Amino acid sequence: MSRELDLTFDLVPSPTEKYAAMVLLVDDQVMICEAVRRALAGQTELDFHYCTNPLDAIEIANEMRPTVILQDLVMPGIDGLDLVRQYRHNPLTQAVPVIVLSAKEEPATKGEAFNAGANDYLVKLPDQIELIARIRYHTRAYLDHVQRNQAYAALRESQRQLIIANLELERLTRIDGLTSLGNRRYFDEYLNLEWQRAFKRQIPVSILMIDVDNFKRYNDCYGHLAGDDALKRIAQVLRDSLTRATDMAARFGGEEFVAILINGSQSGARQVAERMVAGVRELEIPHQSGHVTISVGVATTLPDEKMTTNQLLHAADQALFRAKSQGRDRVVEHNSLIGPGRA
Repeated sequence: MSRELDLTFDLVPSPTEKYAAMVLLVDDQVMICEAVRRALAGQTELDFHYCTNPLDAIEIANEMRPTVILQDLVMPGIDGLDLVRQYRHNPLTQAVPVIVLSAKEEPATKGEAFNAGANDYLVKLPDQIELIARIRYHTRAYLDHVQRNQAYAALRESQRQLIIANLELERLTRIDGLTSLGNRRYFDEYLNLEWQRAFKRQIPVSILMIDVDNFKRYNDCYGHLAGDDALKRIAQVLRDSLTRATDMAARFGGEEFVAILINGSQSGARQVAERMVAGVRELEIPHQSGHVTISVGVATTLPDEKMTTNQLLHAADQALFRAKSQGRDRVVEHNSLIGPGRA
């Protein structure tokens, strides 16, 4: 919703305020203004003001917040119809009912007034009963309109807040609370979706299985709070190592992470993995006689109808196991998954 509409709602009185109607008469003839004032005198639910200088009408209307404007057509310095058009272009009066008062009862003049944006047309001076009835009618219609708009605005805002809350809830169900990476559920969904796309487009998919070396010892030595902080810092390195929008890192469980790389070569996947290993080294997180490190297993394949995502995950996990057995703090590739159908 625009700010202009907000201003309109803020400045419009509700029916529960001390008066039900605020009437503004714009007429350069003081005699006419006094006649209208006398006609409305005694109507406790009507608050009446008049403006004899049409050039000040917009400013006064903005300040007074009328619920009905009575508008003369023939005035010095400005055409009455032009002033009606100005009301319609002014954010604070664009919906306020305008009753044109004219000495003429010509159909052409009436048509011009309605085309300019007038809501009603009376030949002055109108009958007192008719004038009061028209003012009350347009006031009720205007306040009902404002209340509907306010209710609609409130409904739209409520819907917007609900959408935001639902999106946040959905985000929380897919994000690991500690590291802010994707969680296992999101990883599984993403892998299955990208696997199908890669199969249709015949592009390669790589999996990087990542494990923090000797992390149980780290927790035993430095405590779980320090362990959580180390995992958060490592997760940031993993996130920063991915340079393409289609690549995604997730927390697989405990101190184990996983990354999915789409449409990249096997050598490119290894480069990403090496960047991760080097990045964690550069953190220089103290760990007994050295620093915290990670090991990474890499597997790349071109999906085909004979393969499953579990095969690719298993291959990456086998490569990770070899990286651990070969001394940790390194990258090992699973070379048996290079082409389609090879498991």
